[in-house]
Amino acid sequence: MKTKQLGNSDLFITPVGYGSWAIGGSGWQFAWGKQNDDDSIAAIHRALELGVNWIDTAAVYGLGHSEEVVARALASWKGPRPYIFTKCGLRWDAQGQTRKILTAASIRQECEDSLRRLGVDAIDLYQIHWPVDDVRELEEGWGTMAQLQSEGKVRWIGVSNFNIEQMERAQAIAPITSLQPPYSLVHPDVDSEILPFCQHEGIGVIVYSPMGSGLLTGAMTRERIAQLPKDDWRKHNPDFNQPRLSTNLTLVRRLRDVGKLHGYAPGAVAVAWTLRHSAVTGAIVGARKPEQVDDVVAAATIHLTQSDLAEIESVGELAGRIQ
Repeated sequence: MKTKQLGNSDLFITPVGYGSWAIGGSGWQFAWGKQNDDDSIAAIHRALELGVNWIDTAAVYGLGHSEEVVARALASWKGPRPYIFTKCGLRWDAQGQTRKILTAASIRQECEDSLRRLGVDAIDLYQIHWPVDDVRELEEGWGTMAQLQSEGKVRWIGVSNFNIEQMERAQAIAPITSLQPPYSLVHPDVDSEILPFCQHEGIGVIVYSPMGSGLLTGAMTRERIAQLPKDDWRKHNPDFNQPRLSTNLTLVRRLRDVGKLHGYAPGAVAVAWTLRHSAVTGAIVGARKPEQVDDVVAAATIHLTQSDLAEIESVGELAGRIQ
């Protein structure tokens, strides 16, 4: 796969990276249900075999478990080492409930914990997972990230879920390498202002949930949603329930139709739609089993025509929301 430079860094990343949110397993606020670790490791290895050169995780995924699974996958991987991206700023309690904390002491502790769990000397890209409303705490957090970079504990620093004002505050303290926003046909909101801002500022963009957290893969039906386990956060999410669900499933049918023309799965077309934007450096794609990997990694090779885009983007309320 061709690679693209991520923002101001020396990292050249593939168009898709392996996302490890779902492989954290159950037992916390935003879990995807139970997960077999051996399946997770096999999925990571399959992505790397296909040329993916970066893995995105976070301390909070599975309350540290996702990072541990990534470390196990790296320990048994015989090929070139991929870049490791992780995040901080979401702390959890004994019940698995999370809260945002960006104090210097908290971020430093999280960094040390992630280094230990991942088994690495330095994190390639360290990101603030969510901003806080307190401006002083946000600035304290970003200043700490810059210190960690100068100390060599992390190579590059980025943000996730920040708006333009928050990015401008951070930029005044230290350069931002990347932004990680949600971006998909289900949630195209960053298309109009945030992506152009990042492009103008030279901030790399790696988008998360480009398949709408599994909704746009083509495998999600009303029946399957009804059978999701109670500890799968998607079960009660508005995107997976009426009135939005009907529109979203109509969108999946369009993705399937376009995919058939090119020989690709609906999920790969959904990911390719996000990659069509020139501001997007890469997209995070998750897979819980190795057999799911090939279809979504194929998104890196898809070129959507104007006719394809018109067909996809004409669905109901989606029309008019995309620049």
